[in-house]
Amino acid sequence: MKSKIFFFLLLLLFLFSPAIAKGAKISQEQILQRVEIIQQEMKLLKSLLSGMQAANQGARISARSYLAVNLSDNSILLKQNINRRYPIASITKLMTAVIAFEELDLDQKITLTKEMLEPDGYSPSLYLGLSIDAEELVKASLIQSTNDAAEALSYFMKKDKFVALMNQKAKELKMTNTVFYDPHGLNPDNQSTVQDLTKLLIYIYKNHPEILDITRNNNFWLPDSTGRLLKFRNLNSFYPLSSFIGGKVGYLFEARQTFASLFNIKGDTVAVVILYSDNHRADIFAILKSSKQSLSSR
Repeated sequence: MKSKIFFFLLLLLFLFSPAIAKGAKISQEQILQRVEIIQQEMKLLKSLLSGMQAANQGARISARSYLAVNLSDNSILLKQNINRRYPIASITKLMTAVIAFEELDLDQKITLTKEMLEPDGYSPSLYLGLSIDAEELVKASLIQSTNDAAEALSYFMKKDKFVALMNQKAKELKMTNTVFYDPHGLNPDNQSTVQDLTKLLIYIYKNHPEILDITRNNNFWLPDSTGRLLKFRNLNSFYPLSSFIGGKVGYLFEARQTFASLFNIKGDTVAVVILYSDNHRADIFAILKSSKQSLSSR
């Protein structure tokens, strides 16, 4: 497992970089940027290995609420406090992506305004006056969890209406303990339960698998205002793993670490959601280990 992650990262960094893939000459600035990317990816690798080690050593699950469900038969593999509401932070962006896919023309250009760029989570590739496809904003919000991108999507059809559609979709999916106040999750009143978020994951898995594909993407680049290509770093920690189908990570002081995800375990698709975690990587690995043991015993 460790060697697979390591070689995956190396191939990802050097084979799929835009400049290298096209055979272009690389400037000193681009080399420095790639060194920074390598450092980020190695840091991610270390954190994944650390989480895996903690799970293998029997560390307890720190999340106050978690749920693992086998989608093939809807059986619960592991659970705790599945109906207790917590702030969900950037998991919010999964619902934002659903509304964008269902209500917006993703090829439509959106011109970024000052209001769209107000939330925390600035990216230099999203700047005042930029005209950008809605689809690119969806990618930025899901991959690097860029709050500006999610805000821009909501302003495109008026923010209040967009958030109302998010709550309406939650109601349609019978997410009875879920409420949204913004499209990015900075508001701690965006709250849900692991059971409700599992319903959202199942809906996305069945109706919008392309959203999950985006969350695994680690080769998304956009130019800044000078034309320099910048890489959007994938914050969905488990994307190097072949078993990771897709998902969204989140962090907020009031929410701690959150994660809503789908994994392939022994050929079965398993939804894993954790809320209010001190270490989402270690918790996910511990839940995956327990789930695998549960599936093996059947």
